Amino acid sequence: MGFLKTIRTPFRYSFNSASFYIIGINILIYLLTSINPNLYNYLSLNVINVVRNSMYWQFITYMFVHGGLSHLVFNMLGLLFFGLTLERAIGSKEFLLLYLVSGFLCGVFSFAVYYFSGNYGVFLLGASGAIYAILLAYAVVFPRSQIFIWGILPIPAPILIGIYAGIEIFNQFLSVRSGVAHMTHLAGFACAWLYIRIRMGISPWKVWKDAFR
Repeated sequence: MGFLKTIRTPFRYSFNSASFYIIGINILIYLLTSINPNLYNYLSLNVINVVRNSMYWQFITYMFVHGGLSHLVFNMLGLLFFGLTLERAIGSKEFLLLYLVSGFLCGVFSFAVYYFSGNYGVFLLGASGAIYAILLAYAVVFPRSQIFIWGILPIPAPILIGIYAGIEIFNQFLSVRSGVAHMTHLAGFACAWLYIRIRMGISPWKVWKDAFR
């Protein structure tokens, strides 16, 4: 009980627009990698680089590297639309901890998958795992929020999370859209779920059940 109490000690609320800083860092690193593509090798997460070259920083830096402009834009739009609202609700410190811990754990999970499956040539990059964690956290904090698909079709946030999870599972097992780390996306959902359950002491299932009563 003492351990849980320590883990669940809340931060003093503050809002410092951390989402904008994260977006800025992602844009800066995108520009740097565009100028010097060799940086991909140092910043993206790769089994050989970690095991043989001790590049342990890649468990963090990979989530700030993107493979193309569309990859960057879609991730940053997700962070802007959902992350900023979530940050205002839970505070910048809690938001940053959720974002970085989820991204780190997604990297560890993906590294383990690549290591034990022998996919040593894969370079994991992108903020998608952390963004998916933010999406799930948003759906827990705002369970009655309506997300408008294509600007016209309203879908409750928890149902949208279920749809996204289903799409990722479908794509993973049917190998649709190769090159997309579907398991990393699902790991983002799982990491956020565990974070909310352990750190905040909140059951997402209970929140969603109560929201739809």
